[in-house]
Amino acid sequence: MKGFLGAHSEWNLGSPGGWDYMHTTEVIAKTTWKALNEINPIDLELDFDHPQLHPVIGFLSMLLDVHRHREGNNPGLIAVTAEEDTLEDVTENINLANQLNAIDGITGVLAAPHEFELMKGMVCHHGRPVSTIFMDFNNDVFLRLHRKHDLSPLIQAIKENRIINPRGTEPFNVKSMFEVITGSYGKLFHSETVRRTPWTRRFYPRRTDGPNGEPILDLVAWTRKQWRNLVLKPERGYSGMGVKVGDVHHNVDEAIELALREGHYIVQSKVDLNLWAEEIPEINLDTGEVCLRRRQTDFRCLVGPGRIFGYLGRFGNVPTNVGSGGGVQPLAILRTSIPTDEAVSKLNNILMDLAPLDLAALERQQKDMATAARFTYINGPIPIALRPRLVTPTQLDALANYCRAMWSDCLILEKMWHEGELDSYIDIEEEELDIARLQPWKGGAAIFATDGLFSFGAHPEV
Repeated sequence: MKGFLGAHSEWNLGSPGGWDYMHTTEVIAKTTWKALNEINPIDLELDFDHPQLHPVIGFLSMLLDVHRHREGNNPGLIAVTAEEDTLEDVTENINLANQLNAIDGITGVLAAPHEFELMKGMVCHHGRPVSTIFMDFNNDVFLRLHRKHDLSPLIQAIKENRIINPRGTEPFNVKSMFEVITGSYGKLFHSETVRRTPWTRRFYPRRTDGPNGEPILDLVAWTRKQWRNLVLKPERGYSGMGVKVGDVHHNVDEAIELALREGHYIVQSKVDLNLWAEEIPEINLDTGEVCLRRRQTDFRCLVGPGRIFGYLGRFGNVPTNVGSGGGVQPLAILRTSIPTDEAVSKLNNILMDLAPLDLAALERQQKDMATAARFTYINGPIPIALRPRLVTPTQLDALANYCRAMWSDCLILEKMWHEGELDSYIDIEEEELDIARLQPWKGGAAIFATDGLFSFGAHPEV
């Protein structure tokens, strides 16, 4: 397979995560791969060191570029700011501040939003002027915190374009934008974006057109009839909360009632579950035997200005989010010239042939390394798949084209918003929109994420 199959499920243009998780995962996976080859040498060349498998490198580089553009070669302070109750728990923010601090001439700090102050008209942190701030939350959270604390220093930082991601991305950082792309405006967008976007409509009693252009007289009634092929999800949400999937959540009346009661939901064509699944060897906790288990996967692309930072692989059930019990799957570039499904089958067979004690030892090694790296979530180490997901160099080129199209089309969405064409698609309180207007994006420094339900050739047929 030269390209890849599937569609994106959502974009995150506000404060996406995962840029450091992949690096940690790859370090652990490389150790596991070495141990596996010591048990049973494998005739496959896998690359765990490709720069795009370590997206934090490019992200750090962008933050440094922003600082240099503002301050030249002068030293400066780059802050990572997150909600106060997450400062001790979100390892990738802790790591980012430490990695920035290790750069010659840069002081990196991790700070709560209310720790900034204005001194002599300058945005400072504990008396030191701030060059750049990465803000790990969206405008709705910012506004809530601003009402609790006086965040005037951060308001000034927004006005001075010191915040990454720019606050101006928020109005088109809603899933209702997929209706714009799959509706009457579709001709404005790159064909790669359009074909990767599932048919989407804002969910409320209305007339509209369906996935094949057919007239829908009552979207709610139509959704009830077509439920097995659809998904309901909040326009703004995270960690899979509130998402209902046909053929997974069988009570359609309950799903529709939730969506109508909460409001601000979209209905979307479901990407076939088989297409974004892979079979992965695991130990059956009940029997202690090695078995193949079908897992859902997703593929986060992390994109910046004129560059692809890299990717994050996740696996689990529906949804795959770590907050919903999912984990991460290592990625590897397949350098051996064989089809991806053949390489995956070979890896699966080798893992299946291992003695359960050997496989358990590999799992234990991964968990120990994850714990040591503080690669943990609420209930302990984040699960890591034993088999990496394989991508070919040709598929990396296809992904790069897809990411460039997504970035370019976000510029179109921003322009449409500023021209008032998207007002009916955006249901955000005016104070949030005021914050967004303070810092337009215009294609500047940012880290965007698009979550793909993709196949690289190893999905099960049924």
